[in-house]
Amino acid sequence: MPYIDPHIHMVSRTTDDYARMAEAGCIAVTEPAFWAGFDRSNPAGFFDYFRQLTDTEPKRAARYGIAHYCWLCINPKEAEDVGFAREVMGLIPEFLDRPNVLGIGEIGLNKNSRNELVILEEQIELARRHDRLILVHTPHLEDKLKGTRLIIDALRNAAVDPGRVLIDHVEEHTVAQVLDAGFWAGMTLYPDSKCTPQRAVDIIECYGRERIWINSAGDWGPSDPLAVPKCHVEMRRRGHGEDLTRRISLENPLAFLGQCPSFQPRI
Repeated sequence: MPYIDPHIHMVSRTTDDYARMAEAGCIAVTEPAFWAGFDRSNPAGFFDYFRQLTDTEPKRAARYGIAHYCWLCINPKEAEDVGFAREVMGLIPEFLDRPNVLGIGEIGLNKNSRNELVILEEQIELARRHDRLILVHTPHLEDKLKGTRLIIDALRNAAVDPGRVLIDHVEEHTVAQVLDAGFWAGMTLYPDSKCTPQRAVDIIECYGRERIWINSAGDWGPSDPLAVPKCHVEMRRRGHGEDLTRRISLENPLAFLGQCPSFQPRI
């Protein structure tokens, strides 16, 4: 079955991963800007990173019939230095009209600090000013509930349309508040953190299939670029039909991402 992986960091993956994903049915990926595995020492480093996301990765993906789209931002792990972050944000408008750019992301919070919140608010405003979709990173388990509440408050204060915002890395204790507030919810599938495929299917069974998707993240740490099709296997094991896997992994991403006119993967 064709599927979309709407949050995967392909700059951290080998070309072989593209081949494996294509064989499993992946037709498109969207790659949020994120941490490079180390803190960058100069804002100029982001200029080349944005070039990589908007030029190099689309070409690498196209060799395997996968459409590559991306999001641009300074991620919350590097947002503590407000001056540094603002210099990076100043680079983003130059890239927003590239054909594979969907919006601003993954913005959000890491340690729920005051400076992270300042930069979150400014990047929300950047997205609002350019009428772009938003993809949000919620912090890890120990701060996730508080961070999710802070993020929702910031989005509400900015009067952003919740239907144009995807709040990612939801878990059992945060998914309800995200969906109840009208936002889209993403579940990130990891081998031993965030959501496993089994937990993700539990959440879908509890909260339904509206405004929700699954993704693999596939970043520098322990992760699996085939986590999405492996979650499909778990759905089938529990007796769910192809209508559910198609809804969660194709139709829902198409509905949310399709709000950006440039998102037109070949089905």
